[in-house]
Formats: sequence, structure tokens, C-alpha cells
Amino acid sequence: MQEAADRLLDAAATGAPCAPLRDLIGTDDVDAAYAVQRRLTAHRTDAGARVVGRKIGLTNPAVQAQLGVDSPDFGVLFDDMAVDHDGTVAAGRLLQPRIEAEVAFVLGADLDGEITDATVRAAVDHQRAALEIVDSRIAGWDITFGDTVADNGSSGLYVLGPEQVALRTTEPVGVTRTLERAGGTVSEGTGAACLGDPLAALAWLARTARDLGDPLRAGDVVLSGALGPMVPVEPGDRFTARITGLGDVAITFAKENP
Repeated sequence: MQEAADRLLDAAATGAPCAPLRDLIGTDDVDAAYAVQRRLTAHRTDAGARVVGRKIGLTNPAVQAQLGVDSPDFGVLFDDMAVDHDGTVAAGRLLQPRIEAEVAFVLGADLDGEITDATVRAAVDHQRAALEIVDSRIAGWDITFGDTVADNGSSGLYVLGPEQVALRTTEPVGVTRTLERAGGTVSEGTGAACLGDPLAALAWLARTARDLGDPLRAGDVVLSGALGPMVPVEPGDRFTARITGLGDVAITFAKENP
């Protein structure tokens, strides 16, 4: 597991994607994969990064099909992963970025006890449109479930939209979204594409995190999972996600340096 963690850390430090980890931890050993993720989290926090929430991945059948996996996973969000709405991602900051639009939840209460539909809803302070910029330290996105879990859920950066919307105002299961690049639609999806309901994805994460002894806390940001297929990113791209009831969220990727 330490060798797997070191392989990922070296890829992140050098900007050169590494070989898959399955020769070290297998393809579907959940305990080993999350153990590697925890080592990476400890490395980041020891270096001064602060955990601000979690991201749920692989909740959409289209994304699962793209990556050849069939169950959700989660990763950790750090404070330095946040990018301002309508901001710019510097060239070379990510290795192999792709982008997807999501519903983000910001919690107003801990989720450390009984997890029910009612307790999950009550814990949500508000929801926001979000973009997740996923990335992989594994060369060519040649990943299995074990690879992506160990690699912090193939995390990269995230962007929250400016509008803060209560659940009583907009039900996340009923939203629709378009992801646009250069004024044209490149991906479409719905709230129901996220594990049937983004709140169901949040409940899954809350139970999983609680059972692992690291429950979700008030103030956490939770990216609930993709509402449609993710899209590769090229230098100079500008993306805007439009999510009904939650507003728009946008990001630009700087062109490569000459």
C-alpha cells in the first residue's frame, strides 16, 4: 500500500502519469484501496491542506460505463481544490482533466448517527450548482475500481456556483442540466441520473463515512456525483453548466504556455 501511495505521489509531483496500481493492490480490494487513499490524505494534511468535504464518484451509469466500473466511490475535498466560479485553471495544473456537472450539498449539521431520508434532508443547509474537474494520476485513465479509489476518487478541482438554494425550493432529483463548451452543448443529464437521486448519493456517503469512523460534519461540501457523462478538457476551453433551479457555474482553462 505504501508503494501504491508513493507511485501516486510521484505522479502528482512530476506531472508524469504512472502505471495502474492493480499490480500492487488488486482491482477491487476496497479495504486496500481506501487504505492507500487515507495515506494520501494524511500526506496532504501533514503538508498543511485542510479537508473541507467529500466527493462521490461513479454514481452515473454513463460514467461507470466510461470507466468500466459498477459501484460508487468517494474521495476527499481539500481547501486548495476549490476554484472560484468564472475563474481560470492554470495551464499544467492537472494531468488528464475531464469535467462533469453536479449538484453540491453544503451541510448545516453532522451526519454521525442514524441515517434516514429525513436526517439527510435535515442536515443539508443548501445546494449549489457545481463543476467537478476530475483527474487521474494513472496513465491513459487505465483504471479499475481499486485504482480510482486509491487515487482519491480520481479527484482534481471543483467549482461551486454562486446561488445557494434550499431543498424546499428545488428538489435535486428533478433538475436537468446542460454542459456547454464554446456555446454548444457537449453533455446533458438529470438529477435522477445520480444514483436515482442526488440525496440518495448523499445518504450512501453518509452511511459509508459513518461506518468508517469519519462521519460527515457541519460545513462539509459534498459533490453528489455526475448528472451525465464527463467530457475531456483541452487548453483554452471554457465550460458553463446550467442546472435548472440552481443556476449556472462556469470555468475557463488557460491555454498552454507558448
